[in-house]
Amino acid sequence: MSPGWEEKDIAMPWQAQTLALSAGALAAGLALAWGEYRGPRALIYAAKPLATLLILALAALAPPAANPFLARWIVAGLVFSLAGDVLLMLPSDRFAAGLASFLVAHLCYIAAFTSEAGMQIEPLVLAPLLVAVWLVYRRLAPGLGSLRIPVIVYIGVIVVMAWQALARCTVVPGAGPPLAAAGALLFATSDSALALARFQGPFKGSHAVVYFAYFAAQWLIAVSLYAAPG
Repeated sequence: MSPGWEEKDIAMPWQAQTLALSAGALAAGLALAWGEYRGPRALIYAAKPLATLLILALAALAPPAANPFLARWIVAGLVFSLAGDVLLMLPSDRFAAGLASFLVAHLCYIAAFTSEAGMQIEPLVLAPLLVAVWLVYRRLAPGLGSLRIPVIVYIGVIVVMAWQALARCTVVPGAGPPLAAAGALLFATSDSALALARFQGPFKGSHAVVYFAYFAAQWLIAVSLYAAPG
């Protein structure tokens, strides 16, 4: 395998596969938003896991030139994200179980982003993330109650995930790391919006913000496997 991809490596069927799965995930995401704002509730139960399943398929069917360790950890992260999606949409309150599933998903993404060059210590990357997360936590803290410790642990893990995704861009060439880093930041945005809506009450357009950021994040992380290496 040559260090870079030739044109034939990124031609059909990879382009058609990426477009088809991406279009399907987009359609499922739009159906999910419609179900949240217009109903019926059954549409949510079908569309939400379907969107994640299609993104999971996108990662699982990544081209052979993709780093296999990176791909496996990203697929694992999407599997646990799918479990979290299902738990959070159930009629009974499974927030703690959903939080645990997404916590494992973020740990899988940390493993993915550090699989090529190890853990990166980039304080200039970490500092703004800590400021942002502190501002969000200050607003959440009064309503956390018994979930304070689990939420703090979760916040710590997602900060490390975003930190390593961004730091990876400084040591691993190619278009893949920036795509994954953008996905990591959107994931943190989605989680922040979801937490604010749960612990402070839904805000106008909260479902749209959470879903757009979340599915865009997962799609960017999955599609980063298709980017030609540097």
